[in-house]
Amino acid sequence: MPRAKRGFKARRRRNRVLKFARGYYSARSRQFRDAIEQVHNAWADAFAHRRAKKRDFRRLWIARISAAAKSHGTSYSKLTHALKTSGIELDRKILADLAMSDPGGFKAVVDAAQAD
Repeated sequence: MPRAKRGFKARRRRNRVLKFARGYYSARSRQFRDAIEQVHNAWADAFAHRRAKKRDFRRLWIARISAAAKSHGTSYSKLTHALKTSGIELDRKILADLAMSDPGGFKAVVDAAQAD
């Protein structure tokens, strides 16, 4: 009786990995053993960078809000405290967008927060 060489299932698994590895350099895109290692590393990096992206955007928003707040004579921390005590619930993403695209609207928010 001939030995079983796995055939279709193994080929399908290898081809799926090689499809993910398309575009990688040299053997990493052509040889299964190298490709699977590179694909696993790529998936790990993608997972980590999806989380890093959230941190990076938060830092960007805080920097933009801080710069806009300084131009209105207050600091980021004082502005966020004033917003919280006055009950204005705008998140950092919206505040940063206001500061960039609508400085007049941002000034109105700062004035409303400091009025209380």
